[in-house]
Amino acid sequence: MRLRACLAGCIAFCAQISIHVKADAPTWSLGVYAGQYHDTEPAGFLMGRSQFQNQYLLALTASKTVWRSPDWPLALEIDGMVGQQWGQALLSEVAVAPVLRISGWPGRDAWPMDLRLAPLGVSYTSSVSPLERGPNGMGSQTLNFLMVEAAVPWGMKERHEFFARLHHRCTIYDLINNHGANGEDFFALGWRRRF
Repeated sequence: MRLRACLAGCIAFCAQISIHVKADAPTWSLGVYAGQYHDTEPAGFLMGRSQFQNQYLLALTASKTVWRSPDWPLALEIDGMVGQQWGQALLSEVAVAPVLRISGWPGRDAWPMDLRLAPLGVSYTSSVSPLERGPNGMGSQTLNFLMVEAAVPWGMKERHEFFARLHHRCTIYDLINNHGANGEDFFALGWRRRF
């Protein structure tokens, strides 16, 4: 319950700081995604060097647009998630991060896709996953939350999106702790409704 209350508080705070958002564009979104753990960092996954393991994630996500550029296809969003992991370990996770949405790609009319990037955020788990323990058996419940996402709009006025997300928890190269563990990485697919 404390994890859900924390996420609700963060999203409520973000709603109060909204600045320069067009009235006709969607500013909120709610969605769901599910994924499976893989054993490399996001760069290793993108290069095809990952092996999937028996750990899964199901999550609810909410976003609020707090700024949209009037001249460039850029927006700043605050994204939060509440999730449940199971497989090798059963634990809950909550995370929040500022997200840069890039919507303007050459040829976007033929193949519409938005890229969402969140390099720095906060993730908290209800317990330390065995997949995040270093050689000394130690780990941290609180780590950095990094997200890379490709979102494809579907339907009228781009209100629905399907997305693929790399969900990553890490120590930022041992800045948060020095237990020698990478964190957790999930490749996930999801859907969201923007309103």
